[in-house]
Amino acid sequence: MQAASVPVLLVANERGGAAFGPPPTEEKVAEAFLAGDLDVQGDLVDFIERAGSWSGPDALPTTALAAGLVAEVGARASELLRSAARHTIARDDAAVRHHYDVGNDFYRLFLDEQMIYSCAYWTEGADRLEHAQVAKLELICRKLDLRPGQRFLDVGCGWGALIAHATRAHGVRATGISLSDAQLEVAHERMRSVLPAGTGPDLRHQDYRLLPEEERWDAMASVGMMEHVGRDHLDRYFTSLARHLVPGGLLLNHAIGETGSALKTIPWLQRTHGGFIQQEIFPDTDLPPLDLVIAAAQRSGFEVLDVEAFRPFYARTLLEWLGRLERRFPEAVQLVGKRRARAWRLYLASTAITFRTGRTTVAQTLLQKREGGGPRVLDKPSWYRELVPRG
Repeated sequence: MQAASVPVLLVANERGGAAFGPPPTEEKVAEAFLAGDLDVQGDLVDFIERAGSWSGPDALPTTALAAGLVAEVGARASELLRSAARHTIARDDAAVRHHYDVGNDFYRLFLDEQMIYSCAYWTEGADRLEHAQVAKLELICRKLDLRPGQRFLDVGCGWGALIAHATRAHGVRATGISLSDAQLEVAHERMRSVLPAGTGPDLRHQDYRLLPEEERWDAMASVGMMEHVGRDHLDRYFTSLARHLVPGGLLLNHAIGETGSALKTIPWLQRTHGGFIQQEIFPDTDLPPLDLVIAAAQRSGFEVLDVEAFRPFYARTLLEWLGRLERRFPEAVQLVGKRRARAWRLYLASTAITFRTGRTTVAQTLLQKREGGGPRVLDKPSWYRELVPRG
């Protein structure tokens, strides 16, 4: 896709024009985009931002209504997610499979070499996505003060990059759990490459709520997983993890959250059925604000040791993923079909805008299990020293 200096909206047919009919809704225009009735030639992020700066459909040419492509993920959407009927074990399993089992080859098109699907850490020396993701993995391990022989649990381990790094660089005995068989397949292969011959990787298709009662770990990380929990279930989430930590053990919780900003990306855009991302990309996701997360952690027996916001880093990460996907878009269409490939292009572009504008953020929260946890002095300067290996 060759970027134009000014993005242009293409209306392919009458269905595309009909999508602009009042009232303007996110779902209606997004559906037209996914079906190919509408398209944007040029920079999709730039187009959405330009559309968002206009005053509304009454003052605009009809093409401006393509601002409906923005996938709003603010407070209104979250109100739809608070039903206890959601986030059962079976439903969460199905939602995760919908998102992650789209195919490993598809994710390889736009992720880094280790297939890390969370915010990178763009520190000094991290001039490529691969470097920034290694920096993020190492930062997590340093915050958790991982030592050789410790038992380490990665909750929602993805394709296994964190447990592989923690095993190789810090000598831990790692366990990874996920609800995606497609991810676990890659994680198994990766762990076999870092573990001694004859020792099988401890990787499981398992829900965090079903961990064996007797198992304990010295440290845990949950990276990009809490978004699937639901704000009404945060106490259960943190209580479940605390139960499986040794006294004084550490948990690094890395998750996206709302900021409480009243700013709307498209002030005049309506939503009727929960939004584009809910329907096409992340069923049942919820992005609780940081104050709710911290309060639930404290109620569940944790002490907050440190909080670090990564918002500008995630905007950059998403734009990097989007650029990689667009450069290999014909391959994406071959792998998952035109509709799904277009959905992902739209998702990455619109989500980058929510981080740019401050409607969403992402934070790493370091927690210590209060039971058995004495005062801990954090050596923060050592966390950030040479995160990217030289050479």
